[in-house]
Amino acid sequence: MVPREEAAGEQRTLQYTLQAAWKQTPLIVTIALTVAVVAVVVAIAGTTLAEVVVGAAAGAAAGVGIFQSLWEDGRTAAVLVTAVAGGLAGTAAAILRSLIVAQSITGSAVAGAMAGAAIVAIARKQLQWVINKTQWAMDKLQWVVAFVKRVKASVQWGRRVLPTATLIVGSGSTAIAAASLAETAASGGTSQLESAASGGKSEALKAESAASRAKSAESGGTSQAEPATSQAVALQAQAESIASREASQLESSASRGASQLVSSASRGASQLVSAASGGASQLVSAASGGASLAVSPASGGASLAASAVSGGASLAASAASSLAASQAVSAASEAFQAVSAASGGASLAAASGGAAGLSQGLLGGGLGFVAEAKSAIFRSQGHRQLQTKAAGVGENKDIGTSGVRPDQHRQQEQIGREQIQHIFHKLHLEGRCHKKLRTADVLQITEHSLQSHESCAEEELVQTFLQKLLMMNYRARYIHVNKASENDHTERDNDSTEDSGDIFKEMSLSNKRTSQSERIHSMDVEMVVFHCADGFLKQLMVTKLSQCQYALPLLVPDPDTQQIEFPLWTFRQINKSWKRRNSNNEIISQIQSVYKTETQMVFFFRFGSVSSSKSHLMNSLINEKHNTFFHRNCPGSSRTRVLMDGVVEIAWFCPSGKNTDKFTDCVAFCNLHGDAREHEKQLEILTEMASVNVVLLPGLDCNDRSAATIQNLYLNRKPLIFIFTEDESMGTEMKKGKFKIGLKDRNQSDVSEELRRALNYCLSESSSTFRLEDVSKHSDIRVDEEDDEDCRRGREAAQQMMSLLKDEDLTQIKESFLPHQGKLWHQWSQKNKELHRPQSNEQEIDISRKQTEMKKIREQQHESDISVFMKFFIKQMNSDDQHENMYFLKWLRILLDEYISSDLSALHQKYDKKWSTVSKLKENNDKSEQLKAEQTELERISEKRQAAAFGVEHIMREISQIYESCSSVKKNKKDLQFHFSSFPSLAAEMMISGFPLELMDGDAGHVPLVWISAVIDALIQTLGDQRVFVLSVLGLQSSGKSTMLNAMFGLQVAVSAGRCTRGAFMQLVSVSDELKTQMNFDYILVVDTEGHYDKELSTFVVGLGILTLINIFGENPFELQDILQIVVQAFLRMKKVKLNPRCVFVLKNISDIAAGEKNMEARRRLLETLDEMTKLAAKEEDCDAEYFSDVIRFDVQKDVKYFAQFWEGSPPMAPPNPDYCENIQELKETILFHAASSHGIRLTHLKVCIHDLWEDLLNKQAVFSFRNYLDISAYRKLETEYSRWTWSLRSVMMKTEIQINNKIENEVIHEVEETDLQRELKTTSKEVKKSMSEFFEKDKDKDILIHWKTSFEIKIKELQENIVRETKRKLNEILQQRDLKKKIDAQRNHHGNTLFEKSKELALKLKVKDEKTLKKEFDLLWKKSVKKIIRNTPAIKDIDIMRDVKEILSDTYGSVSVDHWKESRDVFSVLGYYDYVKVKRCSGLFTKAIRSAKERLDYTLSREEEVQIRSLITDIALQTAIMIQSFNISKMGYNISCIRQLTDYIKKRVTEYQEGPVKYKFKNEFFRDLVLSICKRANKMITDQHRMFKEANDPVIYFEKKREDYYSIFQKYCHGSTSAAIFGEIICQKLKEPIEQSVFKKTARDVADEMTTNCQSLNGNRSKLEKHILNTLAEEEDFDKYMNYIHKPREHFKSFIRDEVSRYITDKFSVSVLPKMKENIKLLQQKIMKAVQESTEHVQLNSGDVGLWLKSFTQQLSDELIFSEKDFTGVKYDVDDLNLLENVIRKELPAIMSDISKTFNAKTFTLKLDYKLRPDELLMDHFCQCCWVQCPFCRAICTNTIENHDGDHSVPFHRVTGIAGLIYKDKANLAVNICTSLVASRNQYFYPNALDDKVLCRDYRRAGGIYADWSITPDLSELPYWKWFVCRFQNHLEKYYDKTFKSTEITDEWRKYSKEEAIDSLDQYI
Repeated sequence: MVPREEAAGEQRTLQYTLQAAWKQTPLIVTIALTVAVVAVVVAIAGTTLAEVVVGAAAGAAAGVGIFQSLWEDGRTAAVLVTAVAGGLAGTAAAILRSLIVAQSITGSAVAGAMAGAAIVAIARKQLQWVINKTQWAMDKLQWVVAFVKRVKASVQWGRRVLPTATLIVGSGSTAIAAASLAETAASGGTSQLESAASGGKSEALKAESAASRAKSAESGGTSQAEPATSQAVALQAQAESIASREASQLESSASRGASQLVSSASRGASQLVSAASGGASQLVSAASGGASLAVSPASGGASLAASAVSGGASLAASAASSLAASQAVSAASEAFQAVSAASGGASLAAASGGAAGLSQGLLGGGLGFVAEAKSAIFRSQGHRQLQTKAAGVGENKDIGTSGVRPDQHRQQEQIGREQIQHIFHKLHLEGRCHKKLRTADVLQITEHSLQSHESCAEEELVQTFLQKLLMMNYRARYIHVNKASENDHTERDNDSTEDSGDIFKEMSLSNKRTSQSERIHSMDVEMVVFHCADGFLKQLMVTKLSQCQYALPLLVPDPDTQQIEFPLWTFRQINKSWKRRNSNNEIISQIQSVYKTETQMVFFFRFGSVSSSKSHLMNSLINEKHNTFFHRNCPGSSRTRVLMDGVVEIAWFCPSGKNTDKFTDCVAFCNLHGDAREHEKQLEILTEMASVNVVLLPGLDCNDRSAATIQNLYLNRKPLIFIFTEDESMGTEMKKGKFKIGLKDRNQSDVSEELRRALNYCLSESSSTFRLEDVSKHSDIRVDEEDDEDCRRGREAAQQMMSLLKDEDLTQIKESFLPHQGKLWHQWSQKNKELHRPQSNEQEIDISRKQTEMKKIREQQHESDISVFMKFFIKQMNSDDQHENMYFLKWLRILLDEYISSDLSALHQKYDKKWSTVSKLKENNDKSEQLKAEQTELERISEKRQAAAFGVEHIMREISQIYESCSSVKKNKKDLQFHFSSFPSLAAEMMISGFPLELMDGDAGHVPLVWISAVIDALIQTLGDQRVFVLSVLGLQSSGKSTMLNAMFGLQVAVSAGRCTRGAFMQLVSVSDELKTQMNFDYILVVDTEGHYDKELSTFVVGLGILTLINIFGENPFELQDILQIVVQAFLRMKKVKLNPRCVFVLKNISDIAAGEKNMEARRRLLETLDEMTKLAAKEEDCDAEYFSDVIRFDVQKDVKYFAQFWEGSPPMAPPNPDYCENIQELKETILFHAASSHGIRLTHLKVCIHDLWEDLLNKQAVFSFRNYLDISAYRKLETEYSRWTWSLRSVMMKTEIQINNKIENEVIHEVEETDLQRELKTTSKEVKKSMSEFFEKDKDKDILIHWKTSFEIKIKELQENIVRETKRKLNEILQQRDLKKKIDAQRNHHGNTLFEKSKELALKLKVKDEKTLKKEFDLLWKKSVKKIIRNTPAIKDIDIMRDVKEILSDTYGSVSVDHWKESRDVFSVLGYYDYVKVKRCSGLFTKAIRSAKERLDYTLSREEEVQIRSLITDIALQTAIMIQSFNISKMGYNISCIRQLTDYIKKRVTEYQEGPVKYKFKNEFFRDLVLSICKRANKMITDQHRMFKEANDPVIYFEKKREDYYSIFQKYCHGSTSAAIFGEIICQKLKEPIEQSVFKKTARDVADEMTTNCQSLNGNRSKLEKHILNTLAEEEDFDKYMNYIHKPREHFKSFIRDEVSRYITDKFSVSVLPKMKENIKLLQQKIMKAVQESTEHVQLNSGDVGLWLKSFTQQLSDELIFSEKDFTGVKYDVDDLNLLENVIRKELPAIMSDISKTFNAKTFTLKLDYKLRPDELLMDHFCQCCWVQCPFCRAICTNTIENHDGDHSVPFHRVTGIAGLIYKDKANLAVNICTSLVASRNQYFYPNALDDKVLCRDYRRAGGIYADWSITPDLSELPYWKWFVCRFQNHLEKYYDKTFKSTEITDEWRKYSKEEAIDSLDQYI
């Protein structure tokens, strides 16, 4: 067998053996670990070995099984780690089990399996980390084993070849033959060693070494070859002369040499092993030392191997050049250094099997390196051989593969794959080849993206590269990597304590240390990201690379399969623009997409290794100031380059139309990286497609393997340029179209110029053109668009859709295919503006007419057919594959741009020419017909250009109008296959994916509110109600605004280049999770504007923004003067509604941004302009503001950003200016700094904000109201919470009031202090404060709510004080009344106790058992006793309130006729008070002259005066109701003095009012009717309370109710019951009434409490209650109730609450009220029995008597019951047996409770309660303490729930003013205006007083008085409810007010509303 084949066979055998052994490693290790653990544990725990083994085995098996089944990870490390983890867990479980329960093998197996499975499932993430690390170590270990194996084979083969060499030399063969044999040895052993070393050594090291050797060899040329040849001849002669003489010494010399080599290698190995424990530096030293010893004879001039052959003579050294020898030494050192680096020190020693095995490996390595040295020596004999060697070496790292065996190819491929994996691993992108990076991942705002990074750690390279690339910073390729070891690179190496003094050794070690820290090549970073990116991110990357003027990847080998990919998709969005001169020397501008552009193409490639950089040479042709192609001298380059070989990059030269252009037309340049011989497919494709081929090579060699290719290229007719790197000759043309240029020792500029001239000549002669798309036609390459199924399907769908537009006139497309957004939409928008901006004297009928017209337009829209084009789009977008849909949208956009580009470009050119013509005519003051004609033509072209704009944004606009039309008519279109309700979710998905959404249609000048609201709702449904920070951007067209946003956030351009579309667009920018918590928002919402600005658009954008960017091109702000005034005005309006936005000015294209003084001057000018604009805006807004800083927080130093010029040089070849990119980064940081102090806005609020802001702008309002609506929304929620908090406080205080009331009645307390009440309220107060705090801090609207936090805290505090104060007042009144009623109570108790005693005496006398006799005797006693009581206590009479009122009024005003009482009116219901007043008497000079006439005249009241009188009446009624309750009639009884107090109070209030600043006074009739009206309303309440008093205190009634109780006690006396038994029954009887009262009071409070939670109408705030009232009114259709609600709202509210409570009690009595009563009575029974027991114990403990017992008993119940010792006054109780008393009470009390329970029913529930304790009264007190002020126009009630609140009165929806009786001044008709439209009118007036002073409705506040306190916002948001009401009750209203509606003013649209729609509108709007 040939030695090489033998080595290969042994190598394979060893490999198979190792692989077989390695497969068993996990099992062996697992067994070993398990045995070890078992041994230790058994020794410690004493567990049986069988149990432990079984548990461990079961755990290991379960762990592996679970892991494999769930996560399918079949790696060896996974099996090993999970087996060990499961085994250990199983062992622990088996031991633990054996310690707890009896020993069992089965139990141990089960426990072990469960533990093993559990530990793997629970600790999966941790185990995965261990598995990854273990697998990595095993892979490295396997590599080391393979390397050692190859070295060992080399050593064995080397030993066999030495005797052969000896025989050849001994026989007299020439030294060359011997050298040839040595060369054979090198090709065998050394090739293996080189291959192995390359696996651990980075590819870049060898590339450097190979390139340097080739360069040195070539530069030496024949000068180096000749000495080598002569030395070889000398060597041959010398060898022949000594051959025979030295033959005998040959064997011993060889033996000595081999021994010395083994010894040296062994010493090196020993040092290596020690180095593993001592440190990496010693490892390198030991390895290099061993290698140096192995080859030191060769480096010194006498090779050890040659010494063995020649007997020790230094023959090889004499023949070798010192350069080749030193190269061999360097190669050896580097290889050993690679071994030490890859193996990790000790791992290598262990894997090699110890020091002996490693010594043997090093021996083989040493021999291999000697052979390599000899091979290099003899190959240097000729220049041709040197060239051949160099040809296999790449530009940076390539090593030729000529003559390399297939197994070596496989080894090299394996090494290459490992290097690639290593790169991916270092960049933390191992798994990203399968789970691709997405655009959303890199566009997300992260903490890293907020910082500028000129350098970064290695693991941050990808993030930093992408961050800079997205900002178009071409320095993205030049990122410096921070490494900890870099600090040591410039320091002196102090690892060795001894100074060896050997500079060569020190330099060698230094070089090795440097190479170890080799950085990742910049292009490797780029390519790694490219390979890991998905299609969209790749496209974005390539687009950004193009914007950076970098070359783009054209053909890319797959790093795994090496299959070539053509990423055509990535080029689809790239456009190139250039200018060229035509034959007439006219400059023609062109913009084309690169994928379809036909240009000439120059292809550069190289053969072999060349000394000059091809890429650098190409850059000098394209842009000598910019590195279009990355080359070896660029920052970020390194010797290692893994992923670029075989990559073809392309760049375009685009001329500027100037004479200095290097090429006159656009030219493409392609660059093949690496040796072209290794990349035949790329070479074949590009040479075929190129217009000119340019090849770099050292020189021509017919024996080179590229010779045939060169010859073919030369023979081809296509132009070819040779560039020889080792040739000094100037450029010459060898034959037509074939040039050669030398590079060696020549000026780079001269070479570049020669090459440019040659290229220009070749290009002029070549007719071949290149089109990027044509690359995809070549076979054997993969095209990304075809390979990606989603991309392909998306393209096909887009192409199919575009086919529908074929041969269509571009200017007619939108009208034909998108009809919904055309004329109809524009008409509707115009009508809507007219609707919101009414003309003079417009009535409600005009508004209704416009609404009808708008509805008809919507119906026409709805009837319009949907084009096939749109149907296809809708169908495609409704498919389930979102990824495909995104591709479809991208493709559609690309194809639409392609479709319109040529026509649109032509229209632009026409427009420009025509505009120039018109401008010239205007300059010449030409007013001829020609100017008019030219202007008309210019306008026509402009309209065509507008019509030709067609993009995805127009398609989405069509979708929006289809949706709005369907929403308007509330049905789907008949030809629409999907329901229109699905459209918003499609738009939402597009927004989430990064597409912009049109917010304002600039063409129609309108915001499609219905559509926008629906899309935001869909966003909320998908994302949740996220917070967004709204960033608005303003700037003139072409100011670089879109570029800035694209660079800052990666936003897509909303409108494609060249379009004329204008409007506002919004896009979402995601924020990372880490920043969300810091920033307090989830997304940035960028609102961008396109096209020309107007006031509406600018105000709208500014109004939405929390921060506004104002983009100014240049240093002169006057170009934006109009916009600045709009902006300042918008900020002023926002300040009025307490919004605090911020703004940042961006001044672009500043020539010298570093000039501090210049910038200060620019800032000063800007501030002056802003101050001037502020004054103008303040004057228009009628507010005080002189400086811009008065309007908004603005720091001119921090909030003004200066941007450098965008281009670094002159376009079109100039790259973006890196300073501009840094400015972008700074601006981004500033924006996020401002954003951090904001809490953003919820999407729900954003929707409302957009709606109301646009409504304001439509109304041309001076003040934004959208914040008002947001405030209202949040305020309503706050009111609801406030209602709950106040009820909690009131409920607790009610309970306290009842308890203290009981104690007062029981005479336990005699004084009430506020501190006592506050103490009772303390706990609840704390709970309320806590609830408030949580609400204001955690609610989603906390940022809005915070405005009211302090005021509501104060209000709650004031409420507590008021509750305490009011409760104290009530209780003090009870204290006062207690003394007054003490006589009544004492008398009643006296009579009752006397009856007890008399019945007792009678019973003792009778001593009979006959029931008849007893009954008869008792009846006689009762009759006699009651007569006596009645005689002594007069009966309580019934009362007649109205009689008393009339009596008092008669006393005051004299006799009043009967007719007047009949004619008296209810002042609460009258329509006006004009006939109740008269003019005040005049005073002064003319009194006598006019007095009598004035007194005869009635005074005409103004509307405001009417309202004031009504307010007076309402307040008097409220205060008198409070007075009536304070009389406590149910306890004290009625007295006529109550009525006197009421009349006196009413008289006082009326007198005070008319003596005030009013022009009239009341007639006597007013006072009388007012008193009568109030007393009529109070009549029932007073009568009911007096009835309760009578029942409790009238002796006949009272004792009649008690008769049975007295008879029962009488019976017991007669039957001889003990005193204890009788006294117990007396106690029970006396407890009956207090228990009943307590139960009813407690239940009433519980019912009220429950209704605030469970009753729909009462479980919210006042607004919700009002909605239920309106709903009920509509259902009942009772006109009188409506009028009561409109004119007496508080009374109606109370009535409604009363009805609700009554209905609730009736409906829920059995399921809610009765159970509460039973529960309360049960609790009370328990408390009573507890008091009985404790009182008995107390007496026994203190040796007391029954008196002490009674005292203790009543005191314990004093806060629960009105029950005291005084109730027993006069009762004699001789009780000795207290235990018996306790038993009697225990026995009798349940019967009493049962009797009381029988009285529980719905009818008697409220009757048995005092008025103020009823549930309805409690709830009325709670709900009616709010604002009751009514709108002066329509009488709608202010919705503020706080009485006497701060700020204006307001109501969200007003009514038709005629409902309240408002009439037109000049007509007798009831008005049909709605307040909100009334105040929007321009020329409508009203008359606030009786005079003819009229006030413009829109300036209603100027009327003063109540008008000034109301905020009425002009809008069209009325309730359909009131329109229905007017139509339904028109006749009733006309009769009620004795006025009529004008029939034409109530439109048919109003009459179409049904009752159901009216009720539904309540839910929608309230």
